[in-house]
Amino acid sequence: MKRKRQADLIKQMSDKEVAVQLAVTQLILLAVALVTSLFLFESYWSEWLSMFPLSYENWLMLGVLPGLLILLIDLALMYTLPKKYYDDGGINEKVFENRSFSGVLFLTLLVAISEEMLFRGVLHNELGYIPASILFAVIHIRYLSKPVLLLSVLFVSFLIGYMFEVTGSLTATITAHFIVDFVLGLWIKLGKWGGKIGRDG
Repeated sequence: MKRKRQADLIKQMSDKEVAVQLAVTQLILLAVALVTSLFLFESYWSEWLSMFPLSYENWLMLGVLPGLLILLIDLALMYTLPKKYYDDGGINEKVFENRSFSGVLFLTLLVAISEEMLFRGVLHNELGYIPASILFAVIHIRYLSKPVLLLSVLFVSFLIGYMFEVTGSLTATITAHFIVDFVLGLWIKLGKWGGKIGRDG
């Protein structure tokens, strides 16, 4: 029932209103990451800088390739499973369907940076791998009544969390997160989502 009310609310909002709400939410997450780290990090700037190494090899192997792997798995599931399993109440379509290329780029980059800085940069460092990965999945509350979407976001969260556990690199996790969201955002914009993706059912 709650999910139906949310879906009805989304339908009443314009594409611009949904995108603005998403951007504001992400800016709040980013602010929370930056403010809480002031109190939690012993050395604010040096700890943040240490999480952004700029090695091209590591970026390619630990950021780009895992991002592409996650993306391929997601697309394979979307083309295999019935469409209803990937229905999130129309939020993604509202956000990306009528966005410009630069709009998709901006929103997905903002999401990747804000969520990774909070959940990996702060929460993972302070609470550990498993709690941070679970909390990341929990904020995607609209997926809780959709088992496939929930399992998908849990898989992505734990995989990206493991990448951070191994590398300590937000450069890698932001890259992987961005690749997935950006390509799927373009997929929706170009009309590959919804009626043209997945099986009926």
